[in-house]
Amino acid sequence: MARGIPIRDDYSGDELRGLARSTDDAKQARRLLALSLIYDGRPRSEAARHGGVSVQTVRDWVLRFNTSGPDGLLEGKSPGTPPRLNAAQRAALARLVEDGPIPYLHGVVRWRLIDLVAWIGDEFGIRLVETTVGRTLHEMGYRKLSARPRHHAQDPEAMAAFKKTSPPEWRKSATASRQTRI
Repeated sequence: MARGIPIRDDYSGDELRGLARSTDDAKQARRLLALSLIYDGRPRSEAARHGGVSVQTVRDWVLRFNTSGPDGLLEGKSPGTPPRLNAAQRAALARLVEDGPIPYLHGVVRWRLIDLVAWIGDEFGIRLVETTVGRTLHEMGYRKLSARPRHHAQDPEAMAAFKKTSPPEWRKSATASRQTRI
């Protein structure tokens, strides 16, 4: 049977158990406890059984522990997928949003996400969904604002003439409403 990768000798099983008690990361504590069994001379299969993983995973933990110490057993955050639009494309999108649509050229009077998705597809050849474009615009500092539609021939004086001037029923005084009931 092949001999396992040697584990670094500047720690002991008791030190690893103490580190496991003091950490707030449960996964790191589980890994430290499994490696403490190896320091105590137990087989790696037993350390794997206590850690709830395979022997191969314990080997990976040993390699990480040997290179970075206890911090190597922390789980790193995944970087995620890189943005689909680069800085120049984002700048062009920001310029388009700031300038607003030209109705005869773009065929719309205001930008909707679906219109921006189509523009990005035509301009850059990148297929995105509306939620991604909305998230991108949000990250760029834009907020979704929707103006209340207004008719071009709306007359403010005519609107004032049709406004309700009498107070609603609940605003009338209690004495006036009692007198009308009697």
